[in-house]
Amino acid sequence: MRIVVFGAGGAIGRRVVDEALDRGHRVTAVHRTPPATRRDGLEVVRGDVRDPLPVLRLAVLDAVICAVGAGAMGSSPDYPVYADAAQALVAALRAGPEPAPRLVVVGGAGSLEASPGVLVVDAPQFPAHLLDEALAQGRALAYYRGVSDVRWTYVSPAAQLEPGERTGRFRTGGEQLLVDADGHSRITIEDYAAALLDELERPRAIGRRMTVAY
Repeated sequence: MRIVVFGAGGAIGRRVVDEALDRGHRVTAVHRTPPATRRDGLEVVRGDVRDPLPVLRLAVLDAVICAVGAGAMGSSPDYPVYADAAQALVAALRAGPEPAPRLVVVGGAGSLEASPGVLVVDAPQFPAHLLDEALAQGRALAYYRGVSDVRWTYVSPAAQLEPGERTGRFRTGGEQLLVDADGHSRITIEDYAAALLDELERPRAIGRRMTVAY
């Protein structure tokens, strides 16, 4: 496939790009400040997810992956980027030729259900320093849920997401936080990227959210 990845310079975005290239896809990696990275099948371009049309017009595409994060913008994180990216990408895909590329979004875990009717972000033990980011990601998901004319998928990770081994073995689910037999909810970034590319290659969650964990 021909894939554009916004947020390709982040921890998750880099691994998504690598996973896609390892599978033989052609990737356009979008950076605000492009690095001098070279690899077969990879094109690196300058771009901004809030203005995606210049990048999306570069080539005929099969899929767009949004892996942007709030990061550090000066002294404070850019939390509005999640909702801004959602609206800008949907508008750009609506304005392009039919059929529009699929949109697969790197999401958050805070909007998953920890128990029936109780979101992870509302649990008493949810870390206070992650609250603003979780709420911002949740607002983006709420926007996607109102979109029916673009083929989107929102991929929520486990509660604990960190670098590690790519095993290729994991579980996927829907709206509920996945936990293992010991009550832990975790996934490595490498296996998260593998699950995201699995979904892109074999669609099962178009127009809805999915989650992945061990």
